[in-house]
Amino acid sequence: MKTPVTTIPRVPPGGVQGVEPGAPSAQFPLPGWPLFRLGFRPFYLCAAGFAVIAVPYWVAGLLGWVDLPQTMPPLLWHAHEMLFGFAVAVIVGFLLTAGKAWTGLATPRGASLAAMAGVWLAARWAALSAPYAVYALLDAVLLPWVAAVLIRVLLKSGNRRNLPLGAILVLLASTNLAFHAAALGWLDIDPLRALYAGLALIVMIECVIAGRVIPAFTMSALPGSQLQAPPWLERAALSVTAVALAAWVLLPANAGTAIGFVAAAALHLARLWHWRPWRTRARPILWVLHAAYVWLPIGFTLLAAAELSMTSASAGIHALAVGATAGLIIGMVTRTARGHTGRPLRAGRLEVAAYLLILGAAGVRVFVPLLVPARTADALVVAAVAWSLAFAMYLWRFAPWLLTSRLDGKDG
Repeated sequence: MKTPVTTIPRVPPGGVQGVEPGAPSAQFPLPGWPLFRLGFRPFYLCAAGFAVIAVPYWVAGLLGWVDLPQTMPPLLWHAHEMLFGFAVAVIVGFLLTAGKAWTGLATPRGASLAAMAGVWLAARWAALSAPYAVYALLDAVLLPWVAAVLIRVLLKSGNRRNLPLGAILVLLASTNLAFHAAALGWLDIDPLRALYAGLALIVMIECVIAGRVIPAFTMSALPGSQLQAPPWLERAALSVTAVALAAWVLLPANAGTAIGFVAAAALHLARLWHWRPWRTRARPILWVLHAAYVWLPIGFTLLAAAELSMTSASAGIHALAVGATAGLIIGMVTRTARGHTGRPLRAGRLEVAAYLLILGAAGVRVFVPLLVPARTADALVVAAVAWSLAFAMYLWRFAPWLLTSRLDGKDG
């Protein structure tokens, strides 16, 4: 069977949508299916599709409208699949794409990339219907594979600046293994504690990546701006956050951890202040990242309150998981997918609606149960609908782009 090729049409002299005049105009074939040319394509598509279905399914099951999976306790399924299914898919897609840009070396494509996506899909299916051991085995494969790929290209290229991200992937893979071992009774820890560790590591990835891309993207769009936070503030924000999150995962609730979270919240607010978020108000593709970042100090403050028994940990967890994580994800998967498919870095009305829906879902999910506990069930339904609509909008706009070649004729 011949490998399919795609022919890039000739670009008119004045350019086409998303392509600057002077883009390649000759016809030439590109090998392989467009979907498997670069990591962001299959994994963004899979993550968004999964997001549309998984959260409404969880809420429907929680309210007794449908039966939830019996492979594990429903709460563990929901928490694990949102972290190691949804969020990890986006992280993998981003890092496989960024790894190529950072190093100039090839990351998996074609059959290898298809196999990675296939393993991810198989694990999501197995969580619903296969014996737990099969699910655990399939789910444990992807993260070590991606970590090995990323560390290899970083070492080969001498790019040591990004090696900490490879180390975090290794820790994330280890945390996932610990979760499955605990769920199977092989490790004497609470599986929920392993999921807290997974969330903590994902939040650290966000803190590192956001600290690079948010000021860089903002300065690129606003020439002449110098928005980098002082180096001491960068180091303090990351180190205090890491210590506070580690204490949250490893220690019983205590006042020291609460103080650490309050300090982390203050440092991240100072970091955000240096990025001047008010200057992005006319550019949705930028302000969504700043707005999502605000949920980090909100989440840390709520976790501090939980450490002092002033509220449940759920509010802080969902501030980090929905507000910060999903907010940064919807901003990044729109921007990077536009850039890597040769389209302009401008959010259309559909993207803006998706941004507002995710940020609104976070507000409803976090604050309604805190302020009006009797309306918690209503809040879950509203937040789930908003979440699902946001990612359905993403698929409507971006799925055709992820499945076809770049407009500018370049590979990727």
